[in-house]
Amino acid sequence: MDKIGNYIRRLRNEKGLTQEQLGEMVGVQKAAVQKWENGSVQNLKRATIKKLAEIFDVSPASFVKDDDAPEPSNIRAVITDGIYNVPVFGSVSAGFGAYASDCVLDYIPVIIKNPSDVDNTIAIKVDGDSMSPKIENGDIIVVRRQTSVDSGDIGVVLLDGDEGLVKRIVYGPTWIELQSINEKYSVQRFDGAEVQRLRVVGKVVGSYKTF
Repeated sequence: MDKIGNYIRRLRNEKGLTQEQLGEMVGVQKAAVQKWENGSVQNLKRATIKKLAEIFDVSPASFVKDDDAPEPSNIRAVITDGIYNVPVFGSVSAGFGAYASDCVLDYIPVIIKNPSDVDNTIAIKVDGDSMSPKIENGDIIVVRRQTSVDSGDIGVVLLDGDEGLVKRIVYGPTWIELQSINEKYSVQRFDGAEVQRLRVVGKVVGSYKTF
């Protein structure tokens, strides 16, 4: 929490706010802000993270990980060689910053062979059965952030900047298809200028079944 406390202090100073003023905006006492910044609070409540994100105009996820400070022991920590804690988001859009109201749900241990991939690896709880039976509703997928995937890969895309989709991505000469594994869902094809509606944001590199 020390790192997050330093992050809150930095954001507050950049806004020119006192601890008392920030407390009033969030709805807490000055003493609570002091505790946050001193690192004496282990976990911030989700509602508090949402308010802070809105005040400082940043992503809620940034209160879990701040690139400008050392990693705290319980966030993205190395559990053992090659295994790291990875944040789980409640939706594709939450994980890729489209919605400021969402935040991290939990952390799961993930094997990551290349340490340079750690910061770009997240997990997302799947909502829907379009990729069933490979990926079922409620499963958790592990995603590596990247802006392109090979044709035929299962990837994560944002449609029109906000709708998050997990699909098999297939490229043609002038089109891109988003294919579901579940046969009851039709193929979505985007041709010509429509391709610009899509933005690849990650590749699915693993999944966890939930029970």
